[in-house]
Amino acid sequence: MNCEDLQRAVDLARLHAPFLAMLLDRESELLGDLEQALENPLKTARLFDGEMTVSRRLRIERRRLALLVALGDLSGRFDLTRVTTLLSDFADDALDRAIRAAIRERTPDAEPRGFAAIALGKLGSRELNYSSDIDPILIFDPTTLPCKPREVPEEAAVRIGRRVIELLQSREADGYVLRVDLRLRPSPEATPIALPVEAAISYYESQALPWERAAFIRARACAGDHALGELFLEAIRPFVWRRAVDYGTIREIRDISRRIRDHYAQAQAFGRGYDLKRGRGGIREIEFFAQIHQLIHGGRDPALRVPATRDALAALAADGRIDADDAAALTAAYVEFRTVEHRLQMVDDLQTHTLPAGQEALDNVAALHDLADGAALIERLRPHVERVGRVYDALAGEEEPRLPSDHATLEARLGEAGFDNPAGALRIVEGWRGGSYPALRSPQAREALEALLPGLIEAFAQAPDSTHAITRFDAMLSRLPSAINFFRLLEAQPGLRQLMSAILCHAPTLAEQLGRRAELLDGLIDASALEPVGEVPALIAEMATRERGADYQWQLEHVRRLVGERRFALGAQIIAGASDPLDVSHGYARIAEAAIEVLAAATVEEFVRTHGQVPESELVILALGRMGGQALTHASDLDLVYLFTGDYAAESDGARPLGAVTYYNRLAQRVTAALSVATAAGPLYEVDTRLRPSGAQGPLSVSLDAFARYQHADAWTWEHMALTRARPVFGSQAARAAVQAIVDDVLHGARPERDILADAAKMRDEMAAHKPPAGPLDAKLLPGGLVDLEFAVHVLQLRHRTAFAPQLRTAIGLLVDEGLLPATMADAYGLLSRLLVTLRLVAPDAQPPGETTQALIARAVGLGSWEEVVASLERTRQEVRDCWAEIRAGG
Repeated sequence: MNCEDLQRAVDLARLHAPFLAMLLDRESELLGDLEQALENPLKTARLFDGEMTVSRRLRIERRRLALLVALGDLSGRFDLTRVTTLLSDFADDALDRAIRAAIRERTPDAEPRGFAAIALGKLGSRELNYSSDIDPILIFDPTTLPCKPREVPEEAAVRIGRRVIELLQSREADGYVLRVDLRLRPSPEATPIALPVEAAISYYESQALPWERAAFIRARACAGDHALGELFLEAIRPFVWRRAVDYGTIREIRDISRRIRDHYAQAQAFGRGYDLKRGRGGIREIEFFAQIHQLIHGGRDPALRVPATRDALAALAADGRIDADDAAALTAAYVEFRTVEHRLQMVDDLQTHTLPAGQEALDNVAALHDLADGAALIERLRPHVERVGRVYDALAGEEEPRLPSDHATLEARLGEAGFDNPAGALRIVEGWRGGSYPALRSPQAREALEALLPGLIEAFAQAPDSTHAITRFDAMLSRLPSAINFFRLLEAQPGLRQLMSAILCHAPTLAEQLGRRAELLDGLIDASALEPVGEVPALIAEMATRERGADYQWQLEHVRRLVGERRFALGAQIIAGASDPLDVSHGYARIAEAAIEVLAAATVEEFVRTHGQVPESELVILALGRMGGQALTHASDLDLVYLFTGDYAAESDGARPLGAVTYYNRLAQRVTAALSVATAAGPLYEVDTRLRPSGAQGPLSVSLDAFARYQHADAWTWEHMALTRARPVFGSQAARAAVQAIVDDVLHGARPERDILADAAKMRDEMAAHKPPAGPLDAKLLPGGLVDLEFAVHVLQLRHRTAFAPQLRTAIGLLVDEGLLPATMADAYGLLSRLLVTLRLVAPDAQPPGETTQALIARAVGLGSWEEVVASLERTRQEVRDCWAEIRAGG
């Protein structure tokens, strides 16, 4: 940039913007060293002398800044971000000074606190227009607000608020500072201009309208008592950012957009008179596009909770929520629209967003934008308007045609759609329309259903078994207390309808859960739901998060909700064919391990409040079975053993002390309850503690010393077999290492001499007699199933004192490498485990499912057809039977 650019900007301002020309005359001294003045416009705007009121000083500062920002913009020195940031920073400062002045005028000796402004709109996102109003909400704290003697805080706050508006908005010889619009506060027609903070919080927690959530995406504490403002925003954060998406809000934002289009119909046609803000393909639609996606995804992804429009588009694109090309196009359009909008406002300092209807006025704005004429400006804007309109139309969509109400026509339509039993589907749909269930009895619910029905019927008709899908959906509806948001979610997410239809067709286990908690479907709206779950530390961090003031019961609910969502999503991955069942199995285990860590820690913390701590002692949890081996199914329970370190004769140091043995047994009971007792968010896990020393007859928790003595001297062969999959999952690193050392010592030979083979063979025979297979597909209990393979592995491990790894797959690989196990057992484990994990979802009774589900099972286990599944299962079972028989024979 050079001085010619600045002179060009001054010339443009004089020729084409009467408001700027007036400022150039009134503030001519700024032109003396314009280069220096533009280095820090906010500082330069304040550099003038003279004693004067706050009101006059703010007005002079504002006009000086307006001139400097305009010249910086017209010269190309300032980009859009610099322009809007300068304007927003000045507005923050002016509002803050006005609040302080209003308080000090009334109570000169009081600290100006207890009164705050929450910025919404473009001020909230620091994107203020060149000639924009500001949209604050004024709140106060009655306990700290300075008041005059015998004055109630409510009256004082209103008087302060009125004075703030007067200081900023009234027009004087030096102009005005800022236009102030307080209509975004709750119920503006009935409420005072300043609200008590607790009343405001209560409103947003219980009464706020859906559109107000979108407004608060851009909210921030901008002036006055910032601590009060931040307290308010933190309190209402759950109202704004909800994990369970409220598609009523999304619909309302779309409806607002449609109403704006209808109301400004005369400004919809692009050309002269076009409204850059409200017109089709304009600024508002870019903002709504970003905000809708933020409301959908921001409750689960804090990285998307950014207030500025361009920042939001970038974050959404980076996270894969919107198309990157669309984000780039909308960003470019936003910059162009806002820049031209500023040119419009520079002309006469009017809050306008509309291109002039007259050719001469339009040519003038084009010249200010350094273009030849109005036609050039129109052509420059046209591709942006058209692209934004297309992108937003694709999001907003058109209303789907409703299904006919005439019975014969509807039945024919169902048949045409592909229902194998259109008459049966007709009866179900008519029952819904008649409000047959509690969730369908309100007019709003039936309206939401009608909007959804065309897409829902299409999804069910395309399902492998349309009758099965719609029947299960009907059963699910019968159990729901409310369904409006559920319907709106499905209406907004066509892909989710297809996945839900597949779940209803194939997975009774998941369908039953969905019937109890329809909001589980919310967790599938993100593409990440079909990706592997995170590692344990990340899951722990998510589960351990607590909201302000949350207690122990809230933590229990929070973990149950997250675990339910994650397990449901993992099951959906198998139904969708998105993941290997072995990876899903490991995912189930990672979720369980994180839940154990978070809930055990929270329970210990709660227990310590009453009973204190046992000095130099702590709880340790040892996982066995499938949990120890990190290979759970959807239905797996948790095999846990509770241990504690330190002196068993010690006593806790709390207000209600307990001996160590009693302390840890009660604590273990509490942890078990935390992991297993059902709450409003549903059940969590079944916990099985029968593998502890002395089984059900022994204490729930024992000391490490007692555990070591028992394993070294008294444990039976089956207990040592269980120990091969032992893995500490809770406790300090030192405590876990101490437990692992005991386990390793026992497995490598520090145990009673027993006839391992005879004991194992007897135990397997007893198990076969008392726990027969559930059906012909029971990959676990059938002869040659997983149990036989596990027995073979554990016997070899104990007899040869080798290949110890909690993960059965790893242990098999080690035994194969040592020549102790046939190489075919690795593939046998893969098939049997994949089959078990899949069948727990789609055929929990282990009976052959329908043909369409058979195809799903074949895909999940990596085979081409059901016939291959049956043949592979039979061949694998024979290989495992032969292997186990050879080991039993002493081979």
